[in-house]
Amino acid sequence: MTRLRFALLNAAHDGANTRRNFRREIDADLVEFDVNDGDLPDHTEFDGVVVTGSRSSVYWDEAWIPPLVDYVAEAADAGVPVLGVCYGHQVLAEALGGRVAGMDGFEIGYNEIRRPRDDPLFEGIDETFTAFTTHGDAVVELPPSATLLAENDRGVHAFRDGHCWGVQFHPEYDIDTARDVTDGKRDQIGDARVDGVLESITPDAYDAACEAKQLFENFTGYAERLAAERAERAAADD
Repeated sequence: MTRLRFALLNAAHDGANTRRNFRREIDADLVEFDVNDGDLPDHTEFDGVVVTGSRSSVYWDEAWIPPLVDYVAEAADAGVPVLGVCYGHQVLAEALGGRVAGMDGFEIGYNEIRRPRDDPLFEGIDETFTAFTTHGDAVVELPPSATLLAENDRGVHAFRDGHCWGVQFHPEYDIDTARDVTDGKRDQIGDARVDGVLESITPDAYDAACEAKQLFENFTGYAERLAAERAERAAADD
């Protein structure tokens, strides 16, 4: 089988860390689009679509956001597997009929997340696992046909709707990204809290969070199986 080809919809305003992290974690050819510059694919002929994090909120009045939401809805409707991470999770929720709103406070750091049910995306990941989180928005209403897959006391951390998954946490982060992102939140959450979170970003905490990286292999495996099934059907129709 040929190598999988994914669209990477990079919504990060400074995309270097994001680009490095996703290219390291996803075993597929990634065709990257800088979506906050209005760059989007003109088709959905991919084996998968991945939507990254962002400093933006999905409900902001910015010209690039509605076309991104529309494209994700189009890809989902076309049967393309979609994985949304953090902001991408929120974009996916909006695209499929859910709702995102600002939180009371801000979640940041290595935190425990619980998953109430099994799902192929979380195969090999414990029912309670650690992941790095950084967000001030949350999915407050799931899409009508979605299933909750993970949560903590700050809200929804994962859902599935057919061949689409959203995760609020950041399985792609390396320890340097966790530190850089945290240090950049001083104006938002204050020096004292930032310094406390930085102290908690240790090699041991990062090692614990690496378990969640398994979901990238699981998503890629799902996309590979789906692509193989489509190829078999196409061959049978010839």
